Amino acid sequence: MKNLLSLSIQCIRQKLNAGYVRPSDICKASIDLTSLIKPLNAYITVTENVAKEQSKNADTRQEENCILGDLDGVPIAIKDNYCTKAVPTTCASFMLENFVPGYDATVYQCLKNAGAVLVGKTNLDQFAMGSGTIDSYYGPTINLWGSEILSKYYLYEDGTEINIQYSTNKDKWHIAGGSSGGSAVAVATHSCYAAIGSDTGGSTRNPASYCGLIGLKPTYGLVSRNGLIPLVNSMDVPGILTRYVEDAVLILNSIAGPDDTDSTTIKKDYEPFSIPEKIDISNLCVGIPKEYKVDGISKEIQNCWDEVALLIEEAGAKVIPVSLPHTDYSIVCYSVLNCCNVASNMARYDGIRYGYRADEENSATELYTKTRSAGFNDVVKGRILTGNFFLLQENYEQYYVKAMKLRRLISQDFDKVWDSNIDLLLTPTTLSDAPIYDEFVLLDNQRQCIIQDYCTQPANMAGIPAVNIPIKLSKKGLPLSLQLMAPPLQEKCLLTVAKWIEDCVRFPKIQLK
Repeated sequence: MKNLLSLSIQCIRQKLNAGYVRPSDICKASIDLTSLIKPLNAYITVTENVAKEQSKNADTRQEENCILGDLDGVPIAIKDNYCTKAVPTTCASFMLENFVPGYDATVYQCLKNAGAVLVGKTNLDQFAMGSGTIDSYYGPTINLWGSEILSKYYLYEDGTEINIQYSTNKDKWHIAGGSSGGSAVAVATHSCYAAIGSDTGGSTRNPASYCGLIGLKPTYGLVSRNGLIPLVNSMDVPGILTRYVEDAVLILNSIAGPDDTDSTTIKKDYEPFSIPEKIDISNLCVGIPKEYKVDGISKEIQNCWDEVALLIEEAGAKVIPVSLPHTDYSIVCYSVLNCCNVASNMARYDGIRYGYRADEENSATELYTKTRSAGFNDVVKGRILTGNFFLLQENYEQYYVKAMKLRRLISQDFDKVWDSNIDLLLTPTTLSDAPIYDEFVLLDNQRQCIIQDYCTQPANMAGIPAVNIPIKLSKKGLPLSLQLMAPPLQEKCLLTVAKWIEDCVRFPKIQLK
């Protein structure tokens, strides 16, 4: 049964459809595995009772041949900043420690409609503010790669078992990336087949890069944000984490489309797609942005980038250098807009309507002050204060308005590249493999994000789709990954080429012992 958890969604669906295995059996194996990987702290809440009920319903549909779709009976996980009815939604914070929503986020409702089974709610940086999943009220998430838990798995490359490198020193662990690190580790450990993250500046692609996964950020507005507790409203996108490209397609097909409860969704009906069996990329033109070759990029990442570019060129596609001239300013622009949105969005946590409430005080001001001081960590409070400073009347034009103008220039850089007949962009996702925690925390949260999100956040500024693809292992035995970006609504082209790269590089696969 454990080996079934290593399969793709497509493969496990074939076994479910054939009656080879029952959904409840797969559910039990997934729940059991969450106990084995508990030291990695991927989950805030394991929804065992919910999963059992949903899998039993899937058993009944299997017996009656009334299968809902490609996800019926398939265990999934959801980042704990999505509302789930009758299940706690904490945003990894003390502020929402006891918050239980009365409705489901649209993304979760879509997955339930497709028959998916919820294994649990995953860990994140508090309110999704971070790039390491180390600033959670529930403690940091540890990357599977390099950890002692990895000894419970086999690692295969082209069907041959290879040595696994891991450390028995519990103080020398690697970060999972963030802020969707819990979702990434949940998928990487095979405790679920797919997980939903959120992506505001790279929060799905970053942990996918460090954990050796496919991490998809769809076009802004393609997937509903209803029920996703907001960070930056105009950049937040539900993200998808899987082990296989085709699994990401199946999840996207289930959750994409217009939503009357979210005015920012694209109103055109979504057309599901599949990846062709034979992929020809010879008619494509792939751009290599020169601005992404920055100081600090590791030699191993640079070599990966060069090698994959050469593979694409040898397949007949054009690979040409391009320029996105405002890239260097993007992270500063993002930081200003992020803090401004945080200041606005966090204002709702006042201790009156929902969430943590401090002891009664003599005035509303005292109540707000005590509630917010205790309910938020230093990272959140720092961004609130910074955002309020940027939004002061005397600072508004200098910071917020200028940042909005710069965001438009960044978006126009991408438009000009697409207008010059570039189909896709190939870049690094992160500048190195996963850092060790002790080294990562030497920098403050803001500085960490500036470094970690350099290659990912421009796609959020422009609202375009992007995907992380694992390429190979570093000398330290950690995943090295690259990113593809595409014009808006070109997910089919994006994921088709991602599948082609996946087939070419054959990133080592993990199986449970």
